[in-house]
Amino acid sequence: MSYQSGFIAIIGRPNAGKSTLMNAMLQEKVSIMSDKPNTTRNNIAGILTKADCQYVFMDTPGIHKPQQQLGRVLNKNAYTAMEDCDCIGWIVDGTQSFGTGDQHILKRIETLHKPVVLILNKIDCLPREKMMKSLLKWQTVYDFADIVPISALKTDNLEELLNVFRKYLPEGGPLFPSEMTSDHSLTFQLCEIVREKILTRTQQEIPHSVAVVLDSYQEEDEKLYLQMSIIVDKDSQKGILIGKQGAMIRAIRLDAQKEIKQKLQRPVQLDLYVRVVKNWRNKADKIKEFGLDELEDDD
Repeated sequence: MSYQSGFIAIIGRPNAGKSTLMNAMLQEKVSIMSDKPNTTRNNIAGILTKADCQYVFMDTPGIHKPQQQLGRVLNKNAYTAMEDCDCIGWIVDGTQSFGTGDQHILKRIETLHKPVVLILNKIDCLPREKMMKSLLKWQTVYDFADIVPISALKTDNLEELLNVFRKYLPEGGPLFPSEMTSDHSLTFQLCEIVREKILTRTQQEIPHSVAVVLDSYQEEDEKLYLQMSIIVDKDSQKGILIGKQGAMIRAIRLDAQKEIKQKLQRPVQLDLYVRVVKNWRNKADKIKEFGLDELEDDD
């Protein structure tokens, strides 16, 4: 029997459940998760290798109306994944009705002429009657290759979703070594863990204003010493992140240190510093420097 492999772009509006779905399918945390919109900023490959098939899922930033240059870059990241994939998995929140954000995504999809699987998520929150209503409504929106109702959180119907995606993968050998589960470096993953803890503990503008960069990575007698900078774009945000008597930054540091220690299975000492880079989200060079624009410029 021939081998199949290919790229599947997981796209959707912010908070539709893209990262939750990818982590559930891989049974491993490859993308960070939070209830804040635009948690995912980069296109992150999650690689699932089976005996006769390799799925390369691209977790993408939520497509939204951008307020800054950073938002435009995030949309560009998502659009590039859609253009480069073999199949699109459009995940929608089944509890929400079709809106202007969906219309925006639909317009983009219509130009690509690729198989689109609609993934109706959060069915665990819907009575059966409402779910059927939602399915019928979405069927009128576009000629989807398939529609699959799932719960990413409860991992319901994910095996069926994999079977459906498989139909649209081309024949060909594996695209990545079988032991790989992500295309991003350890440095990237460690910075993302810190950012996730910031998202969990902060509110309002802070989650969107933060970037995390690794300044130093040193190993000494089995222990790992990490130093990272948390970048914010206003002085007032620095105060909020440090917190009263350093309480906020300490809580973030301990949360992140604990998860990194579990991930790497070794002792870790993490030090965090907060730096202000005024208005960095509107500066293309800073967005690139902080690793958020990984694509080559078209212009």
